Amino acid sequence: MLGDAKHCDEAAKLGIEAMTVDDLKKLNKNKKLVNKLAKKYHLFLASESVIKQIPRLLGPGLNKAGKFPTLVTNNESLAAKAEEMKCTIKFQLKKVLCLGVAVGNCAMSDRELFMNIQMAVNFLVSLLKKNWQNVKVLYLKRTMSAPFRLY
Repeated sequence: MLGDAKHCDEAAKLGIEAMTVDDLKKLNKNKKLVNKLAKKYHLFLASESVIKQIPRLLGPGLNKAGKFPTLVTNNESLAAKAEEMKCTIKFQLKKVLCLGVAVGNCAMSDRELFMNIQMAVNFLVSLLKKNWQNVKVLYLKRTMSAPFRLY
């Protein structure tokens, strides 16, 4: 959490690590420190007042790493926003022809896994220009097991 005093206090209560503007100023646009910060966390949340200052304080490091913070407004619950962000996945379609995405974990039931796979595949297909005509093969793979062809 990169935030103002209110959001930092709320993050501390929830057990989320937080940094204030003063902590960000200490990084001093040092590329190595900013990259280290970006590698340490999967995602960042930022307060409305702080998000405008992040490019000036940290430089382009977080943006290049693909981890620019998500906005948290003052009337939003930080706990709900953090949980929502943990449950989202990113599809980054570049010039690669293969894409791997995590859609579940061992603690999930079969029904939850089915819903996650269905939503992920439908969302991915909606991103493509020609929808299903762009999809050649879909495989489902568990850790340490053989892949299973879906489509």
